[in-house]
Amino acid sequence: MPDYGHEMRGGAFITPSARDAAGTVRLAMTAEDAGLDVVAFQDHPYQPAFLDAWTLLSWVGARTSRVHLMPDVANLPLRPPAVLARSAASLDLLTGGRVELGLGAGAFWDAIVAMGGSRLSPGDAVDALAEAIDVIHELWDPTRRLVRAGGVHHHLDGAKPGPAPAHPVPIWIGAVRPRMLRLTGRLGDGWVPSSAYLPPSDLAAPNAVIDDAARAAGREPSDVRRLYNIGGDFSPGAGFLRGPAPVWAEQLAEVALTHGTSTFIVAADTDDDIRRFGHEVMPDLRERVAAERSTR
Repeated sequence: MPDYGHEMRGGAFITPSARDAAGTVRLAMTAEDAGLDVVAFQDHPYQPAFLDAWTLLSWVGARTSRVHLMPDVANLPLRPPAVLARSAASLDLLTGGRVELGLGAGAFWDAIVAMGGSRLSPGDAVDALAEAIDVIHELWDPTRRLVRAGGVHHHLDGAKPGPAPAHPVPIWIGAVRPRMLRLTGRLGDGWVPSSAYLPPSDLAAPNAVIDDAARAAGREPSDVRRLYNIGGDFSPGAGFLRGPAPVWAEQLAEVALTHGTSTFIVAADTDDDIRRFGHEVMPDLRERVAAERSTR
């Protein structure tokens, strides 16, 4: 698979613990201090042990000044896309253009139904996500007078657009199955899988599906950035992301140059791990990728 040539970015995927709310916010501030580019939180509104993702993102946005903010990924079945569009645009305006929007079609359907959401078949969930992206983009368009968008699952008929976000907010799609991957290639600004479900050895095939779908839609494969939620351990060991920072940098450079991944978001819930990733892994990774690219 090609290297799409995007800049290398790093992020922190922090557990939105309600039990230690202050500690969660502190970790986000550590990520900014460590030079990372993105702070991401999972969005499971049915999980009482977690802080609400959008409330937390807003609070972190007020406590930071540079780092970008991202739900990884927003739970669409419990977040109506029209409201989500206004929430994301509002936070983007308040933070000076620091919002990135991860979207997921939904999982854990029993919990979603228990919270008042609707249970969707896999096919309907994909259709609903496509309609949601249409709704969000249309509401963000300041040139519209009235918005008519969506379809069966999400539908607007004469809604007023706005507010427009401060910058073009990218939509990263969490996808694994072929139909979702094709939607990502057709409509997404990026793809965000997780190493826990798709190890590096399994990235090539879904990447190819996304690339083919992008070309079929008249886009370039490079129009779809590749993100990667990762987890590891800095203690000595064997395997993917097991060992000191240089091992991480070497392995992530291989992923970047082989699969085109350009944003790595590490699951980390300690200040030390976040600092090590920001101060040691990411600079080394950028140097390795730049050196290899200079020889091509």
